[in-house]
Amino acid sequence: MIITETKRLLLRQFHAFDSDAMERVFGDAEVMRFGPGVQSKAWVRDWLRWCREENYQKLGFGPWAVVAKDLGQVIGYCGLFYFADIDGRSEIEMGYRLARSFWGCGYATEAVTAVRDYAFTILCLPRLVALIDPQNTASLRVAAKAGMYYEKDMMLEGYTHPDLLVVIESPIYK
Repeated sequence: MIITETKRLLLRQFHAFDSDAMERVFGDAEVMRFGPGVQSKAWVRDWLRWCREENYQKLGFGPWAVVAKDLGQVIGYCGLFYFADIDGRSEIEMGYRLARSFWGCGYATEAVTAVRDYAFTILCLPRLVALIDPQNTASLRVAAKAGMYYEKDMMLEGYTHPDLLVVIESPIYK
């Protein structure tokens, strides 16, 4: 199912056959540098099943496949993640990861902006957040281009240093 599209990208729900493309994303140490580290093929298959069964079916949103239209291939994900408790409140996080060969092309900003607009206009969400490692300057730039701003530092369980909580509120609910 297609969620939204931009000039160069198509965002759609994941399918089981997307595992090879996502193994290239989750299996790259540099892509996973600011995350939980390189993931196994089994983990990727479970994550794709989680996207379909726990997110799309139960929440109506989740991480979506980012497809480069000109190549017709999945280059990563961008989407929404539900967190029951971030500093005492439930939040919807906007997150993304792209295969390294597609970094620096403006795809991340294009995908994040499309997801932001979908979240506010179609899902009618009042607010989106992102938790970003302070050393991840590329992601901080993408968040800023999408209109997100720093709210506070967040020390999450199991972390050795705080992440930055950046937010954007829907113009509809302001």
